[in-house]
Amino acid sequence: MSIGANAIREIVVAGGGVVGWSAAAALKRRLPGLAVTVVPVPPPADALADRIGSTLPSILEFHRDIGLTDADAVVRAGSSFRLGTCFEGWAEGQPNYVHAYGEYGRPFGTASFHLHWIRAARNAPGASFDSYAPAAAIARAGRFVQPQGEGGSPLTSFEYGLQLNLPRYREMMRAYARHLGVTERGTGIVDVRLRGGDGFIDALRLDDGSELGGHLFVDCTGPAATLRGALDQDFEAWDRWLPCDRIIFAETPPPPDPTALDHVVALPGGWRWQAASAIRTSHGLAYSSAHSSDGDAQAMLQSVARGGSSEPAVAIRAGRRPQPWLRNCVAVGDAAVAMEPLEWGNLHLAHSEIDRIVSMMPDRDCGAVELWDYNRQCASEADRMRDFIMLHYAASKRAEPFWQEAGAAEPSRSLAHTLSLFKERGRLPIYEEETFSRDSWLAVLLGQGIIPERTDPLIDSLSSTQADQAMAKMREAIAAIVPGLPTHAAYLRTLSRQFAR
Repeated sequence: MSIGANAIREIVVAGGGVVGWSAAAALKRRLPGLAVTVVPVPPPADALADRIGSTLPSILEFHRDIGLTDADAVVRAGSSFRLGTCFEGWAEGQPNYVHAYGEYGRPFGTASFHLHWIRAARNAPGASFDSYAPAAAIARAGRFVQPQGEGGSPLTSFEYGLQLNLPRYREMMRAYARHLGVTERGTGIVDVRLRGGDGFIDALRLDDGSELGGHLFVDCTGPAATLRGALDQDFEAWDRWLPCDRIIFAETPPPPDPTALDHVVALPGGWRWQAASAIRTSHGLAYSSAHSSDGDAQAMLQSVARGGSSEPAVAIRAGRRPQPWLRNCVAVGDAAVAMEPLEWGNLHLAHSEIDRIVSMMPDRDCGAVELWDYNRQCASEADRMRDFIMLHYAASKRAEPFWQEAGAAEPSRSLAHTLSLFKERGRLPIYEEETFSRDSWLAVLLGQGIIPERTDPLIDSLSSTQADQAMAKMREAIAAIVPGLPTHAAYLRTLSRQFAR
């Protein structure tokens, strides 16, 4: 943190959702000398980082950085675990596949595991790629355990995220932030007053008639970006790549024994999801208004979420701000970058932005070179996550107009490079600020049936027979451990009892 007379000492966070309270807690915990004030503006309906309960494994590291544990998030906030997502119907002629977290197979010989699998798949159909992922096997069986053991055990090589109980999680984060010393002021913002000369934000006028000043303003108000939008309206739209512009949410009661596996199902005009936890089952449908009406989408969702509560359709617009941090205002979450929630990266991006604010905190003058580097890193990560979501459409194989149009869209340069390199002989470039691992990229590419044209010469040191034997042992080791694991619900009950003592 900066020190001296010009150091930032007073921060105002606008936003009373999960993103806003997470930002306030992280700033106060990691930079305790700051005075942090939250204006708890309720998140709007299109603030997806505040509304999507499925999270990536990175949330656990965010919790550790600010002093929270799994017990806080799972037991205290009523959340559950998740091991991955099952994709259904995304490529005609291909079976359903699981994008799970952690390793898919283990290297042997002189090459990566996936290169051996590709050679086997080119020779004859065999075991699915996700059958070599411990997290996928555990999730498909409805079981769960946290990583454990040592050596070559499959139980050491997977990761997990959380299925948040959003209302309780938000209240936990609010209570934690206030415990750390964060203050809460007002409930709404009437106006953003800019400073003469340099155009910095001088103060916010609140709905109680008072004003609130600060050295840095963190905008967590959703896509409208109430604060950051007062400085400029620059926005890079991604609708040519991410075709869903509407979304509907619904909820039903929890199943008797929820699994740690979400389901995402391709539909003629978009896709729907279902994510169960011990508290509720979340449903949603993302679709293109050019290919499906609100009424048809509502009827389609209600046919699955029978008897549940649903909401009116919400318009979403994919894209990002070229400069999320401008002058003394930084946009976080949907105020900085918005995209459909496929692969559940919305909250992850907000956490990454918060981490960067902490590690890259400038002085009050918000030097241009420092903000440029912050914005560059945020853009790199957001663009690469956009590519990963775009991959699902580019690799889709369905006949409906929505999918044909989405698949025919010219990909970004970075995704085009990834696809061309992989299709040649199975190699993958890894860019700066990647959110998803190499195995995650492979899970989608191979799961949707993209097989490289040639095998890699690195695998020639082992014969196909030797490779098949090694892969069979991996499958057997994974299959052997699954039956002895507890169900997801039983594991949650055990965890609750342990921390209730």
